[in-house]
Amino acid sequence: MNEQTTMPAENMDEMMQAFKAMQPVRTGEILTGLVVQVRQDGVLIDIGGKAEGFIPASEWGGNHLEEAKIGEKIEVYVLRPESKAEETEGMVLLSKRRADYERAWKRIQEAFENGEILQVMVKDRIKGGLIVDLGIDGFVPASQVVIPSGWRLEHFIGRTIKIKIIEIDRDKRRVLCSNRIALDEDRERRRQETLAKLYEGAILEGTVRRIADFGAFVDLGGVDGLLHVSEMGWTRVNHPSEVVKEGQKLQVAVIGFEPDGPKISLSLKPLLPDPWRTAPQDYPVGSKVKGVVTRIVPFGVFVKLPTGIEGVIPNNELSTRRNVRAEDIVKVGQEIEAKVYQVETEKRRILLSMRQVAQERERLELRQYMEQQPSPQITLGDVFPNLGTSTQQGKKEERKQQD
Repeated sequence: MNEQTTMPAENMDEMMQAFKAMQPVRTGEILTGLVVQVRQDGVLIDIGGKAEGFIPASEWGGNHLEEAKIGEKIEVYVLRPESKAEETEGMVLLSKRRADYERAWKRIQEAFENGEILQVMVKDRIKGGLIVDLGIDGFVPASQVVIPSGWRLEHFIGRTIKIKIIEIDRDKRRVLCSNRIALDEDRERRRQETLAKLYEGAILEGTVRRIADFGAFVDLGGVDGLLHVSEMGWTRVNHPSEVVKEGQKLQVAVIGFEPDGPKISLSLKPLLPDPWRTAPQDYPVGSKVKGVVTRIVPFGVFVKLPTGIEGVIPNNELSTRRNVRAEDIVKVGQEIEAKVYQVETEKRRILLSMRQVAQERERLELRQYMEQQPSPQITLGDVFPNLGTSTQQGKKEERKQQD
């Protein structure tokens, strides 16, 4: 029985390449060649065993022959299988410009059929819209451009934007694009991705999109979450702008969400140290602290302490006087000194007293005053006022008896 022999794979590849090299080149064929020489009138290309090729300067693309590098591999388009020009006789006439054009149209066709979203650079602004670079020119009507507040179409020139190809006509060399559809679809894609990884306790990165009096809306990737002002810190925040700015990137914790709804609640607190945990050590009972008055309410005064938490001075602890109004004692923004007399970590409450500080100050001033007074000279007569009179009467009676 005759044995069959199998040709090694590398030999098979060599044979296939040799077979291809024997095939004549055809007009319209796109080949891969190697730059072997750069001349003033064009570039010589090695296209394998087929033949040598030549790219005229006008067919390089933009006439930028200085971009050609010897040894560089490029794609070329066959204009004519054989040149009749005297200086290039026998060479295959090639075009890099046309190869680039064909490759660009192929990419455009694929992107259109697949519904891809592309990143492209804006080349120019013309009447009615923008021209973008797709390898060939694409047009984005002004109605299909998402224009930020305060911008004009001119501001997009030289910038990269996202587009989706919505219509092509190769015969007319027309490529119609939309920036608006691209952004909408991209946002919906990112929204679905974000919702898929959402759970309570998740730590996500987002961008502050808008600030309101009650909080900030944070873009988590196609979907917004609300960072309420009460969740921006362990201490009181008067306005969200004190903590965040529009366009700022930050990490947030998810503290609640509706899987089938749009509501997502966010917080910064889990990512920040809680100052109430160390409040008993920071403000031991009996210690004196300085703080700034932040609010005056019917039952007393709120004071911001050095670690950011707020203590409360009840009305009856504001002054040693009775029946006085808080507004007559302190003003918002005023720095005061108070004494800590109660700390309740669980209730997140610290009670302070200005009255006790005032009383201690009065006692200290009285003691210092008494210590500064001169000590009086005390005699027996000051202690026993009648001592001198009794002695004199006793001496008179004694003399009478002697007489």
